[in-house]
Amino acid sequence: MKITLKDGSVLEYAEAKAVIDIAYEISDGLGRAACAGEVDGKVVDLRTTLTDDCNLNILTARDPEGLKVVRHTCSHVLAEAVKNLYPEAKMTIGPAIDTGFYYDFDAKPFSREDLDAIEKEMKRIIKKGEKLEVFTLPRAEAIKLMEEKKEPYKVELIQDLPEDAVISFYSQGDFVDLCAGPHLMSTKGIKAFKLTSSSGAYWRGNSDNAMLQRIYGSAFNTKDELKEYLQHLENIKKRDHNKLGREMELFTTVDVIGQGLPLLMPKGAKIVQTLQRWIEDEEDLNWGYQRTKTPLMAKSDLYKISGHWDHYKDGMFVMGDEEKDKEVLALRPMTCPFQYYVYKATQHSYRDLPLRYSETSTLFRNEDSGEMHGLTRVRQFTISEGHLIVRPDQMVEEFKKCLALAKNCLETLGVQDDVTYHLSKWDPSNTEKYIGTKEVWDETEGAIRNILTELGVPFVEDVGEAAFYGPKVDINAKNVYGKEDTMITIQWDALIAEQFDMYYIDKNGEKVRPYIIHRTSMGCYERTLAWLIEKYAGLLPTWLCPEQVRILPISEKHMDYAEKVKKQLKDNGVLVTIDDRAEKIGYKIREARLNKIPYMIIVGEKEAENGEVSLRSRFLGDEGSRNLDEFIGEITEEIRTKAIRTIEVSE
Repeated sequence: MKITLKDGSVLEYAEAKAVIDIAYEISDGLGRAACAGEVDGKVVDLRTTLTDDCNLNILTARDPEGLKVVRHTCSHVLAEAVKNLYPEAKMTIGPAIDTGFYYDFDAKPFSREDLDAIEKEMKRIIKKGEKLEVFTLPRAEAIKLMEEKKEPYKVELIQDLPEDAVISFYSQGDFVDLCAGPHLMSTKGIKAFKLTSSSGAYWRGNSDNAMLQRIYGSAFNTKDELKEYLQHLENIKKRDHNKLGREMELFTTVDVIGQGLPLLMPKGAKIVQTLQRWIEDEEDLNWGYQRTKTPLMAKSDLYKISGHWDHYKDGMFVMGDEEKDKEVLALRPMTCPFQYYVYKATQHSYRDLPLRYSETSTLFRNEDSGEMHGLTRVRQFTISEGHLIVRPDQMVEEFKKCLALAKNCLETLGVQDDVTYHLSKWDPSNTEKYIGTKEVWDETEGAIRNILTELGVPFVEDVGEAAFYGPKVDINAKNVYGKEDTMITIQWDALIAEQFDMYYIDKNGEKVRPYIIHRTSMGCYERTLAWLIEKYAGLLPTWLCPEQVRILPISEKHMDYAEKVKKQLKDNGVLVTIDDRAEKIGYKIREARLNKIPYMIIVGEKEAENGEVSLRSRFLGDEGSRNLDEFIGEITEEIRTKAIRTIEVSE
């Protein structure tokens, strides 16, 4: 048997050999550091016995796949610690993930104090250094073992496996867990770990199932790496829009109103208003759109024509019962069927196309409670939606223009480098989810692929992510925790016009079906606000700030001049306030900084006499005395051009 190592050297053996034994033969240091093996590209347990010629790479915690094994083993230690401290807790699953590991338990909620106690118990288990042993059982015996241990979730998992399956378990001392591995040889291989948080999670991700308690943690090869990661988590928390947006009084949520139904407070509403006015003017004045305003609900008949009733009903808020009520209504999850009837209200010639309809649309989607988070995933939201009715020969050019508009929006917001482009395709193995033939899907997906390639846009292809009526480009971004959300979408639709009997008259006087582009220009306002809060850590570009200048009079006798300065700024369209509290100027400055105000104007006797202002900014700190007219010219230009200044000086 010939074993080819990563460096190209070859080891020969006359008999079968375990991966861990080969690691020790190479060197004692490698044997001690080994976490797993990679055999012909597949990660295997160190206990795996090799019997045939193969390529072998010994993985340590310095390798991503090796670190994953450390984290997986840590999840088992977590489960053992929880069972030791809370014997009534029931185990479910505990995988390694990109940032560490988690384990779900059917148990009472865990407090931070509970996590500290569990951590302490985990350290005791690791210090004890129990060996991890693997064993297998036939399916029936595996079920019996988990029934004896009173672990119903493990029983359910085993019952889902084929009857002839051989089930693997890992033990560490008296603790046993259902697992396919791989794992470390002993718990002593865990060098640095931390339990970071706990939250609720539904069993198997289904809201109809039991609510479980998930404990998150992370593990690294060294304590220094763990320390660096924990500092990274602290920095993330400072950017988390759910925390920062509340501290900045941009939005709040209330239990009696409902989950996924945030309240935008005056400052948050001002930011959204600014975004909305900008994008509406941009679309209407520069990109040739016509604005519509359509109802927030419709009869089920509309959604049956469009296909949403069959493909999307579970995600809709439905009012009424089809079996009992004469009329069943539903809040709209999208605007497209409404805008089709705007088009159909007038007969159109080929000369009229393309027609570009846009709308600031409030939409409703019945998201699972476990999926909702802050402003990024909600049940009611507002979107910069649009639909283009085009001739087939215009489709490619108009699709490119939609991409250009999206790019313009991203660049204006300063987030163009933070996105990835995805060609979302149908899943040919699950055709019931879609309408149309394979030929139509192949043609439309190919057209989008060619457009992205021609424009030099890097993209990935995602099978099964298309809308039921056509493929699309999804422009995605990650939040501070690494979760990816779609920010902008542009969809190619060659099918729906048939269902709504939409047509135009061509130059020969014949009726022809148009194509449709479904698109957003900036996407969902709530999600975009969350994105911007996290992107800029609350330090939004001046043009988006709900308070752009705060005037700080040194004393009450300077209020008249402060009011004069305020009026001049306000007359020039600047959002300005006066801090007229009887507080020391140092306190007012600190408050303005905490409130993330771009500019502070300090006025006192000297400023009033000279018609000047003392300027402080979050960009350059103390900028000294400035001519008021000069400053007004600079800030209004900054707002007009939507400039992005991101330099902040620590003071």
